[in-house]
Order: sequence, then structure tokens, then C-alpha cells
Amino acid sequence: MDDITPLSPRHDFDGYAGLDERQRAAVTHGDGPLLVVAGAGTGKTLTIAHRVAHLIGRGADPARILLLTFTRRAAAEMLARVDTLGRETGPRERGASGRVLRGTFHSVAARLLRAHARDLGLAPCFTVLDRGDAEDLMHACRTELGLGSPAGGRRFPQKSTCLDIYSRCVNAREPLADVLATRFPWCKESADGLGRLFDAYTDQKAGQHVLDYDDLLLFWHALLLSPSGERVRKRFDHVLVDEYQDTNVLQSEIVSALRPDGTGVTAVGDDAQAIYSFRAATVRNILDFEARFPGATVITLERNHRSTTPVLAVGNALMAEAHERREKTLAAARDGGVTPQLVTCVDEHEQAVWVTDRVMERREEGVPLQRQAVLFRAAHHAAALELELGRRDVPFVKYGGLKFVEAAHVKDLISLLRLAENPFDRTAALRVLGLLPGIGPRTAASLADTLVSGNGDFEVWVGQAVPAAARAVWPDFVTLMRGLAEPSLEGLPAHVHAARSFYAPLCRMRYDVPEPRLGDLERIEAMASRFPTRARLLAELAVDPPAYTQDLAGPPLLDEEYLVLSTIHSAKGLEFDAVYVIHAADGNIPSDMSCGSSEEIDEERRLFYVACTRARDWLAVTVPLRYYAQPSGGSDRHGYAQPSRFLTASVRSCFAPEQAGDVRAASDPDSAAGSTTVIDPRAATRALWSA
Repeated sequence: MDDITPLSPRHDFDGYAGLDERQRAAVTHGDGPLLVVAGAGTGKTLTIAHRVAHLIGRGADPARILLLTFTRRAAAEMLARVDTLGRETGPRERGASGRVLRGTFHSVAARLLRAHARDLGLAPCFTVLDRGDAEDLMHACRTELGLGSPAGGRRFPQKSTCLDIYSRCVNAREPLADVLATRFPWCKESADGLGRLFDAYTDQKAGQHVLDYDDLLLFWHALLLSPSGERVRKRFDHVLVDEYQDTNVLQSEIVSALRPDGTGVTAVGDDAQAIYSFRAATVRNILDFEARFPGATVITLERNHRSTTPVLAVGNALMAEAHERREKTLAAARDGGVTPQLVTCVDEHEQAVWVTDRVMERREEGVPLQRQAVLFRAAHHAAALELELGRRDVPFVKYGGLKFVEAAHVKDLISLLRLAENPFDRTAALRVLGLLPGIGPRTAASLADTLVSGNGDFEVWVGQAVPAAARAVWPDFVTLMRGLAEPSLEGLPAHVHAARSFYAPLCRMRYDVPEPRLGDLERIEAMASRFPTRARLLAELAVDPPAYTQDLAGPPLLDEEYLVLSTIHSAKGLEFDAVYVIHAADGNIPSDMSCGSSEEIDEERRLFYVACTRARDWLAVTVPLRYYAQPSGGSDRHGYAQPSRFLTASVRSCFAPEQAGDVRAASDPDSAAGSTTVIDPRAATRALWSA
């Protein structure tokens, strides 16, 4: 470790009093490259703010400090703390943080490129495309090249997938062939077309004087390597990077190009919270920091100011089994704590009931709803819980992923059911008819009018003339709608299953990687068994106009707080008094789509770690043993799950086990659930000869 730079008496102040020894060492470090490995809850923001204040206090020009964060809010929070500290450093430093260049990588890039546009052949008036604009331009190029047209005979990726592939190539600095092989294998046959598409997309952006988000980083990096690069480098004496574990290869190359020898570089992050590889972020940046900047100092912050010792024991046990990591063991700064619970549930419904019961218990004990959070791997994992919360009038907000009923594929299925329930629902009719190949808005409107003229009887569609592309599917569609209009002896789940089965091939035609979407629709079918009628199901799933599933919790209540439902990714950086991690079963945690390599499994382990370490005082992890499965060949309508592979013996030892219900019945479907009668066969036999 480098020697700690002493403060001159004029700049010495009590702002360091709240720092522990390692935080202070990081704050007062010299000018050599520094990596601060800040474990969960160890005061990362506080440390960065103090370091900026220290640099200014010892004489650094604030205008020559660059602070790179991943959100503008994070930068604002840090510099607000710097201002607070500056009030104690004297008039010279008061308000100095306002001159620090700060922001996200992309926002800083835009500012620098505007000033040096001509050095890169850019028009100074260039504009920046957002994600939607970029997709539209990609689609225009795709159409102009004839990619994906029926004449091509082969399915071509949709515009959003094309943009994802392009972005991966740019940010990960990987050739297209490698990206397709490792990340988009279903698109490998489209490699030639994608290459032509990306060329056309690049040419179109150049001709229109526009950059997309990826170009901002690409051109910034090019600027630093150009003859003008030295002028840019000389603008900054210190470069501080927050959340370094979330940087991609291109961003790390930008940092290196800014300070090639590492002088003045401070990177802060936690390899145990590297969970964004799907955005091209790589944990290698933080693991290989010393290789990139030889002679770098590494300071590890392990004193956790958030969680209790029992909660941290879970996190430490999880990360101890990672294949590759930086050694650290978090220790609690406060005493006491309750042993976390590992709860086995029969199924998702019982899981939802148990979690809701505990949430309400904590609320009665004085833990506000807003200080409690339910975390999950994928947004659709909360579907059953959302319905249970709505049934019991528990208000909530949901973060991460599309809202369940906002997703296009969910709206499609619900529209099929709505049209069957009410054939005069023109909105549902137009959406449903538009799903069929060859039927455009004009034809859909005419068919909807025909249905209304026929008094809502789907019989009027029998033999209806439709465009050639729709003729093959039309008879099956009419049969489906006629069937859905009649009462079902098998109940509502059979109706939902019929609609889902019809829609599945259309879903596969409309979307790349349709399996997760089809999984969402299975959730709706599973929910259907809990409702007496289709009208009741539709009323619970949607409002007028269709909005979010959290609306099922009722209208906003001014005197209430709201339970937080969140994907684990969206909860990163947050903390709650009570945390419930649901669906801790293999296939969900880890996701069955992220188990192709040890690196992917390690990231899934880190994701579970992030979820558990959001808890301050109370942690519960639930494992439903049974999950809904599509009926096939008369088999049982449910499958059986295994607890997450991350719940090893050493991890389980940190929990108090609990059973939410009759778990034996869930694991043994032939058992007599709830029966307490013991039959004595000897007594029954004795009755044959006894009076």
C-alpha cells in the first residue's frame, strides 16, 4: 500500500472522523493507481465523496477532476456530500464540486465529442439517437436490404435483436462471429446479413450526422487515440470511476487511454456485485486491475454498515464458493441480528401467501411497507404474488422488466380471452385479428364489423373470405373462438390453455427467443385455476385502460407506504430492513438460460449474493417445491423443483429452516395431505372372526 499523503494543517478537518481505518487509507491515498474493493454496505459512496474532497483540499483543481458514475443521481449524491465536507475546508474549497466534470460515461463522452467533433470528422451539429430511434433506423436499413422478407426463405432477427448484437460487438470489442457463437447462437445463420446490415446502419448514421449510445463510447475512445488525444488527456489529473465492476471492455480502454500509466486513477467497485454481463460488462476489469495498471494499490473495505452478522454470514458463505473472486469477508459494524429463514413451500401460491403473511407481520411490528422488498430473478416470478397482494389490498410498486400486463405477448393472450368474453370489444378484436398473418388494419376492421353485425356470434366468421396468408390458420382460429364462447366442462384453465396453445406458434413467429414469453403465458394459465370465472380473471389481470398488475393492489392510498417488488438487477445499490428472495429453485436461481459456463454460473451466484445482502435486519429465502407445467399426455399438471444449487450445506447452515405448509404432500403426490387417521390393518382383519 502506498504511503498515506499527510494533510497540511490548513486543510486538516474533522471530516475523516467518521471513516474507519481502511476508508481513510483509500481517501488519503497518493496519486498512484488505486482500486477500492468495496464490499456490500461498506460505505462506497461515502469513501468516493471524501476522496474527492481530499483531492480538492490538498490543492487539486476541481476542474481537472473527472468523476465517472453509472447514473447522474449517483454523481449528484457524491458531489452533494463533497459540498457538505467542503464547508469545513475553508472558503477556497466551498462549492468547488460544481467545477468537477462528472456524469455517466455516455454523458461525458457527448460533451467531449461536441468540443472535438471536427478532430474526428464529425459535424458539430451531430445528434444522438436514443434506443427507440436506433431500433427504427436499424429496421429501416433491414427493410431496405430486404433482410427477413418472405422471399429470403429464412427467418432474420428482429430490429431489437440486431441492435443488441451490434451493441455487443462494439462494447465488448468482440468480432461478430464470436458474439453470435457465444451470445446469440440462434442467429449464426444470419451472420452475412447482419454484417451487411451493420455496414448500412453505420453508413446511414454517418450520412445523417447522428450517433447512437455505443458510438459515444466508440468515438471517445477514438478521440483519445487520435493526434488530439493528448489535449484531452491533459484536461484531467484525476479520474475516479464508480461501479468499476459494471464497466465493459470499451469503457476500461477509455480509462486506460485517459491515464495510460494509471496516475490519478481511482476505481471503486465490488467483484461480488458484477451482474451485468448481458450489457457487455465484464468482471475481468476489476479482477485484472493490477495487470492493466502495474504497481496499483488495492484496498478492500470489509466493514459492513448495513446488515447484521447473520445476514452477512449468508453472503460470505455464498461468495466463498465462487470459482474466482477477490478475497474478502464482510463483518458487521453493529451487533445482534435474527437468523435468516430458508422456507420450503408447496408451490407458488403457498409461497405468495407465506410472503404476504410475513410482510403484514413485519408491518404490524413497525417495519413500514416501503422498508420491505420482495426480490426475484425475473419479473414474471412475481405474478402469483402480485395477485395475492391485490386480493388482500396490499399496495405495492414493481421495478424491473416490463409490467406483466404491459408486455405485448401477455396483452395478446388477454385480448383473445377478452374477445371471447365480449365479442363486441372492438379493441380486443383488432388486436387479435392483427396477430394473424396477412391481416392488416383494414381487413381486421372489416372482420370486426362483421362480428358485430352478426350479434357477436363467431359463427359468422365460418367460411369468411380472408387474405391468402391467413387461410391456413383461419379455420383453427374460428374453431378456437367458437370453443371459447361456450362454457367448458373442464373449467377456466382449459380455456386459457386452448388460447395459449393457439397463440404459441404466432408468438414464435413474432419474437426472437420466444420461450421466456411462452413461460409468462404458462403463468396466466396457472393462475386461472384460482378464479371461478373468466370475467373474474380478466378483472383481476387488467384495469380500464389496461395498465399494471400492481394496480390490482387498489388505488393509491395517501396514508400508506408501498411494498417494493423488484428484480434483483433493479435492486442493486438499494437496501431494505426486510428482504424476501423468492423462487430460489434451480432453473430460476440460477436461471436455466445462464448455466452454459462456469462464468455464467458465477454471475448467477453473485446475483443471489446481491439479493441477500440488500437486507439490513431480516432475510428470508423461499423455495417452492412444485411449479406449474403444461399438461401433456395426461401427466400431472405440476412439475417438481430442486432447491437452488447455491444453497449448499455451508450456505444452508446460515439459515433457520422452516416449512410453510405440508411439504411432504408436495414432494409425494400420493400421500394423503392433511390426514391424521391411522389405519390398523390387524384390527380390520380381526373383525372377520370377532363378534
